[in-house]
Amino acid sequence: MTRPATLDPLGGITPRPRGGLTTGAEYDLAPLGGAGPDWVRTHGPQLRERLAADGLILLHGLSAEGDGIDGFHDVVGAVGGELLRYTERSTPRSAVRGNIYTSTDYPADQFIPMHNESSYAASWPSMVCFYCHTAPGTGGATPIADSAVVLGLIPAEVRERFAKGVVYTRTFRAEMGLSWQEAFQTEDRTDVEQHCRARGQEFHWDGDVLHTRHHRPATAVDPGTGAEVWFNQAHLFHLSSLEPELRDVLLETYGEDGLPRNALLGNGSPIPDADLAAVRAAYDRASLALPWRQGDIMLVGNMRMAHGREPFTGERRILVAMT
Repeated sequence: MTRPATLDPLGGITPRPRGGLTTGAEYDLAPLGGAGPDWVRTHGPQLRERLAADGLILLHGLSAEGDGIDGFHDVVGAVGGELLRYTERSTPRSAVRGNIYTSTDYPADQFIPMHNESSYAASWPSMVCFYCHTAPGTGGATPIADSAVVLGLIPAEVRERFAKGVVYTRTFRAEMGLSWQEAFQTEDRTDVEQHCRARGQEFHWDGDVLHTRHHRPATAVDPGTGAEVWFNQAHLFHLSSLEPELRDVLLETYGEDGLPRNALLGNGSPIPDADLAAVRAAYDRASLALPWRQGDIMLVGNMRMAHGREPFTGERRILVAMT
């Protein structure tokens, strides 16, 4: 069930509602001028409470010095605490500074499907924050979808097939997808093996190629609301996420057991393509896409809200930090 965002005034600023099935609140801090950063620091705990309840906050018109990155770091820290390193990676990103990264480095013409950050892993960030350093020429929104709403939109028979969770399989090789060195941010195999054992992941080596397999639930309970949410990346990992031509090439070259990544039902059986089409349709229906304006900061509760990326033109540069 959709819950409206908290719209009570905070520190003299009355937020505006945004959205439909997925809702959030926008705080226009432009009238505060140079006092905007102090407002965020002062009201960081209240913003954190509202983010836990609402899942999405957009800060617009926040004044910034220089390239704005240090200011972004301060905002994230004031609301969410210490910034996290990006580990057990599934997509390429570039480090900027102070545990701030570029958003996923995929070509501009590609759509990045909705997902909750690291929901395939044993641990994940509670908050994902985006900073619009350079607004795109056209497109390029970061759409958001309420994960509780998405769960409710998925047909009951599909949810039932996911009742035992999701099995994720990954193959890390330098020439296709991410190498294990990039994914785990280490050159030491022992570090990788310890990471996998600590998280219950099966693994084996084939020369310098690493294969992993692990099981995760398909849903979770959002601690901010107590609501059950759809919380997995089966639709991203699964073969059906690939263009048919690329899918055929990968299968012919590596076989199903050697794919860069794939997803199975919790009992190890294949996931029907039609089930994942239903999941994607639920995300599309729940989607809220707000256009970026330079300097915008979007705070997203990672369990409550999924996020993605629309194709774009221009020099779009969106930075991300997690807590």
